[in-house]
Parts: sequence; C-alpha cells; structure tokens
Amino acid sequence: MYLITVLGNLLIILAVSSDSHLHTPMYFFLSNLSLADICFTSTTIPKMLVNIQTQSKHITYEGYITQIYFLVLFAVLDILLLTVMAYDRFVAICHPLHYTIIMNPQLCGLLVLVSWIMIVSLFYCTVLGVYLSSASTHSSQSSATASVMYTVVTPMLNPFIYSLRNKDIKQALTAFFVKETTNGQTILRLK
Repeated sequence: MYLITVLGNLLIILAVSSDSHLHTPMYFFLSNLSLADICFTSTTIPKMLVNIQTQSKHITYEGYITQIYFLVLFAVLDILLLTVMAYDRFVAICHPLHYTIIMNPQLCGLLVLVSWIMIVSLFYCTVLGVYLSSASTHSSQSSATASVMYTVVTPMLNPFIYSLRNKDIKQALTAFFVKETTNGQTILRLK
C-alpha cells in the first residue's frame, strides 16, 4: 500500500509538471496535495514496516516527537490544500468568466504558500490537544485502525480519486509510456 501511495502520487506530480496543458490552478493544487500525501505517509510507514519486520515496538522519545510533529504537520497541510482546492472549484463554478482573472498564478502560489505556512502555527495547538491527552481515554485497537485508515488508505486513494480517473492526467501519463506487444503480452515502458 505504501508503494502504491508513493508511486501514484509521484505519477501525478510527474504528469502535471511535464504537460503544459496541466499548468492550471486545479492541477497545481493537485500536485501539491500529492507531495503532501507522500510526505504524510513517509513520516510513519517506513518505521512501522521496520517494526513489523523486526517484531519490535520500540521508538525513542526524540523519534516519537519528530514523527508526531511531521505527521500532524502534513495532515494539516492536506486539509488546507483540500480547502484551497474547494475554493478553486467554487470560483470555477460560480464565476467562470472571471476564473482566470481571480485564480491567477500569483494567487495560486500565495494560497499554496499560506497553506504551507499555516500548518506550522496550527500544528502547535493541535498536537498539544490531541497527542498529549491521556492515553487511558483511547482504545488501542480502535486507535490503530484509525491510524492505518488516515495514514495509509486515504493517501493511497487520493491519486485515484482526484487524478487518475481524470482524462487529462491519463493523456499526460500515456505520453510517458510506450506500449509494446511481445509474444501476446502488452508491456509499458518509459519513453
């Protein structure tokens, strides 16, 4: 699941950055969301995989604090980017004739920058309330299930939900790959 998450999100970033037709606000925000999802899952999953492999549940205090810091940081960034994407779609639907004037490159860059900056200030408030609360109020089984859902499943599905079903992204990705048929098997390879 981790590999699918990273590869799917990297494909979106690659498609958006390489195809000039996708240099629009919507795809700019999608590529930033993909980057945030890669960072979000990469904060916990590699350590979890090592723990599963070694049958160890140990983490240093410094490692724990660092992991929590970046986990909350990228989670809040995801939320802010989804909010910015909702605003982008609102402008596109409600003000279609003024869309290119309102959603100019300067505003798009500013919205992403503000999203990245706001997470630092919001992080300190949320981490104190959520992760430093009493452990006795949470069930470990339900916490583990919830953790897997929001750290693995959601970022893995985001490329499929937001982009890979999109015709423009599919066209940009097919431009990267060459189809070859050998012995009745279709093989895709990079150009």
